[in-house]
Amino acid sequence: MSTEQWYVGVDWATRQHQICVLDGDGKVVGERQVAHSGAGIGDLCKWLDELSGGHRASVHAAIEMPHGAVVEALLERGVQVYSINPKQLDRFRDRFTAAGAKDDRRDARVLADSLRTDRRSFRHLQVESAEQIELREWSRMRDELQQERTRLTNRMREQLRRYYPQMLELGGDLGATWFVELWEKAPTPAEAARIRKASIAAILKRNRIRRHDAAGVLRILRQQPLEVGRGTIAAAKAYIESIIPRLQLVDQQIEQAHTRLDELFVEIEANDDSDEREEQRDVSILRSMPGIGRIVLATLLAEASQALAERDYHGLRILTGVAPVTRRSGKSCQVIMRRACNKRLRDAMYHWARVAIQHDAASRKRYDALRARGKSHGRALRTVSDRLLSVACAMLRNRTLYDAEHRAAGSTVA
Repeated sequence: MSTEQWYVGVDWATRQHQICVLDGDGKVVGERQVAHSGAGIGDLCKWLDELSGGHRASVHAAIEMPHGAVVEALLERGVQVYSINPKQLDRFRDRFTAAGAKDDRRDARVLADSLRTDRRSFRHLQVESAEQIELREWSRMRDELQQERTRLTNRMREQLRRYYPQMLELGGDLGATWFVELWEKAPTPAEAARIRKASIAAILKRNRIRRHDAAGVLRILRQQPLEVGRGTIAAAKAYIESIIPRLQLVDQQIEQAHTRLDELFVEIEANDDSDEREEQRDVSILRSMPGIGRIVLATLLAEASQALAERDYHGLRILTGVAPVTRRSGKSCQVIMRRACNKRLRDAMYHWARVAIQHDAASRKRYDALRARGKSHGRALRTVSDRLLSVACAMLRNRTLYDAEHRAAGSTVA
């Protein structure tokens, strides 16, 4: 069986991918461009098979994108695939040109040669399950829908501020069902003057709103209205009427995403390859931790599945941005927040820690101690996040659920 190793650099693009193949000594064996199509990627796989004599495990491919059609096609065929951060690739490029020149052929060769000499700097990718891929898409889709909802409510807020600011005094979520129903009953100050108290009470009761009473809402709506130009109220009302159906559709899609995420959690948990039935599943273990809800759990499983599967605490710290960056030179030493990380994971860790300090005594104690030492809110939450990741990795290795009284859980991490 051949022991020859082949190193493939794939400079990813939307239409054409530049490929460079090196042997174990760093000599260029072949270069070509392949189209981003079924035929093109299929030809690439056949070419690599011919070069390696069918020994696909001896082919090592480097690419910047950690997912996509090229990555999935190579992984499914048994090729060893590695990804690298574009910033790191930029530093490796300096080995080949001091002038800062850049082109696709050079980048493909830099990827291949860097993998040959510095494989430890790359992340080894693994084949993902169908549930894992679907979970990632639903998780990202839900985030995009939430962003779209925020944009729509902001537009609605601007229109209300334009002619009907008293409605904004009711506060809360402008896209909430009760708020939309109230606006539809009294879309203008003139109609607010005619609405009955019983109608408002019915809306509040139907939507189980207890922070407002009908008399208080009526008093707010009947405040002295703004004096606006002719046509302003009609135009703003028409604009809001066009927003409401879109808001309702987005709300339905968000609910659909939540339902599908819950179903995927069950499917992933059922497919967990634990050796013993009595062992706790990864999803159940993570769910048992304080501060983890549906969205945080989905983000962790979608964006850090490989690190979680390997119980890689240090890798998780880097991916989530919890690990700080130290800049030391001579007598100067500066420790700053890590910016090069997965932004979705960083946001998830922020909310995980934020909720955990409300429900977990150990997390609250650590947060208060850091705040007493003058640390900022964000800095304190990052430290709480660090502890939570440490405990999570220990729990996953030991296959145990969270126990608030077990103080030694985090100390088992190397």
